[in-house]
Amino acid sequence: MTKCKLEYIWLDGYQPTQTLRSKTKIEDDFSGKVEDAKVWSFDGSSTEQATGGKSDLLLKPVKVIPDPGRIGTGFLVMCEVLNPDNTPHKSNGRSTIHDDDGDFWFGFEQEYTLWDPETQKPLGFPTDGFPAPQGPYYCSVGTGRAVGRELIEEHMEMCLEAGLNLEGINAEVMKGQWEFQIFAKGAKEAGDQIWLARYMLDRCGEKYGIQINYHCKPVKGDWNGSGMHANFSNNLLRTCGSKEIYEAVCQAFEPRIKEHIDVYGADNNQRLTGLHETQSIDRFSYGISDRGASIRIPIFTVEHGWKGWLEDRRPASNADPYMVASAIIATVKRAKLPAGAAS
Repeated sequence: MTKCKLEYIWLDGYQPTQTLRSKTKIEDDFSGKVEDAKVWSFDGSSTEQATGGKSDLLLKPVKVIPDPGRIGTGFLVMCEVLNPDNTPHKSNGRSTIHDDDGDFWFGFEQEYTLWDPETQKPLGFPTDGFPAPQGPYYCSVGTGRAVGRELIEEHMEMCLEAGLNLEGINAEVMKGQWEFQIFAKGAKEAGDQIWLARYMLDRCGEKYGIQINYHCKPVKGDWNGSGMHANFSNNLLRTCGSKEIYEAVCQAFEPRIKEHIDVYGADNNQRLTGLHETQSIDRFSYGISDRGASIRIPIFTVEHGWKGWLEDRRPASNADPYMVASAIIATVKRAKLPAGAAS
């Protein structure tokens, strides 16, 4: 008989930014299959999700992966939060996604900052003042430029060992800032994988005594903020071969600025200023290979006969990928396509 450690992971009810919670359940000879993971419960009154008088909420497993960070047999169990009657809790962003057939594919570029808990500054920043201006840190290598690589490499290996579809990592524009990329077919699957990767990153941070800062503008001034760029496509965008269809889809986003910004992360006004490779938060634009636009049309898409994907550059690093995907899907489905175009 093998004692298996199942780490049940969920999102709490804190606003404006939800955080991860988890607790361990011991099971005998667990198969590793999500259908064999039992529904569990927790005290919602301790996570801003219920009152003390009606505190029990349910954890419904939605994805199970091996836990590479534990000795012995362990699994990470991503869960949705349900009310006692099995309806989705109001904090459950995953339940808002309408992509049951997996038509939508998402690639999230998750930026974050390694944060020194003693100095309350990015890792690598001097205690007093600032390092040299940004420029040499993006995709950098070498002491004094790339910082925290040991943690970053360990996180990458954990994601790959756990079976997540991690597609790459790189140092970002601000010193101490990094990024990982995850791609998945299906919006819910993409969101699950981002949250599980964030969980493992936080666990790596615990080991090294480094905080993972997801705030979208952790350092004010002439420093890049942190985003979670959302690359997305559906079958139409992957196959249409039509510039007109791409423009129609992009134009569908313009009247829905508020609906997107409302779920694209807290304090995003500090990041979306029109500077540092962003468009202003109250404006909308799109363009080919334009990193200063709200939505970038990748040059790959154009060079492949308008068959590919789009990138929404507005989501902040602290946004919920479930809610980002939900908003994008809703807008794409509202697009007024040219006559004769397949939906």
